[in-house]
Amino acid sequence: MEKHKKERVIKILTESFKDNKSTTLVAKQDKKKDKRLKKLIQYSIFYGESFGEVFLTEDKNACYIIIDTEKKKTTWRSIIWDVRLMFQCIGIKNVRKVMKREALIKSNHPKGSFIHLWYIGVIPTKQSLGIGTRLMKKIVKSAQAQNRKIYLETSTERNFKFYEQLGFKEELTLNQLGYSLKMYSLK
Repeated sequence: MEKHKKERVIKILTESFKDNKSTTLVAKQDKKKDKRLKKLIQYSIFYGESFGEVFLTEDKNACYIIIDTEKKKTTWRSIIWDVRLMFQCIGIKNVRKVMKREALIKSNHPKGSFIHLWYIGVIPTKQSLGIGTRLMKKIVKSAQAQNRKIYLETSTERNFKFYEQLGFKEELTLNQLGYSLKMYSLK
């Protein structure tokens, strides 16, 4: 993905996720929290480009990052990105808490292959115009064409109904993180 498009994806997702309970748990909350959130999104773009897809709409107002579990693997580059994330975003003191969160989520994912919708975001000034719905329908159509299940997690309460209206089924609510995290699937 070209640099200017990556910068736009970073802008959309940092603005969309700046108050998200999951990202604020991962990105250390200190005077550098905005910079740390940007590092988290850069990390996520790397993973999307390496093991899935990073998509930016033509009008550059919305994007998503998906991970294809059939493609995801540990590489030297992914290990380097993980270490950088630990030092530049999470902070040493938060690593244990973040690893516990990730282990809890992964233990509740299905054992087989699936599409993991990691991020979807619409620039805040363009939200509630149907852009996110159209983008989700694109993701669903693509997954169904591949006969693949989609999984996602959200801690944003206003999104619970959004996903349910699109046909997603709530699989589980995790409350062990200090906030509610719902896991959804769609076949």
